[in-house]
Amino acid sequence: MLLIILGSVLVIAIIGALWVAGIYNTLVSLRNRFKNAFAQIDVQLERRHDLIPNLVETVKGYASHERETLEGVINARNAAIQAPDTPDGQAGANNMLEGALGKLFALGEAYPDLKANQNFMQLQEELTATEGRVAYSRQFYNDSVLDYNNKLEQFPTVFFAKAMSFDRREYFQAEEAARTTPSV
Repeated sequence: MLLIILGSVLVIAIIGALWVAGIYNTLVSLRNRFKNAFAQIDVQLERRHDLIPNLVETVKGYASHERETLEGVINARNAAIQAPDTPDGQAGANNMLEGALGKLFALGEAYPDLKANQNFMQLQEELTATEGRVAYSRQFYNDSVLDYNNKLEQFPTVFFAKAMSFDRREYFQAEEAARTTPSV
């Protein structure tokens, strides 16, 4: 009889350990997915940062007296490159950069020769495509964070998540100013 009780306790302990291991492995997988998604945002933002100097140089030839706008774009780009590697840090710096780029693109309307420049048009198209990739990457990141945060709050994971050092993550959100069209 004692052997049956010990055997049953052992089986229950093994099943419990496998169950907790399954919860842990699921959380690790979800955490790695949102970390990968954040890295993909970085890849797209770096692409954007690499395109900006060429765009600024192209605009300089046509609108050299628009120095304030050009310096604003350069300063915003540098701030975005140096921003902390967190969703809030990246979002804030890149929101400023998006506003500065909006002003730069508005110069194309004021300078018809610039608007007709093939290099400017190509860089503008590449930046527009990159913005789409950034938006998709942000959406994928936020979806990954949603899955992760949901799992943290679900029963029975909620009882183990804190003990295993899994904490909620923040979404990559645009500031209110970035949701509006810049005025030039």
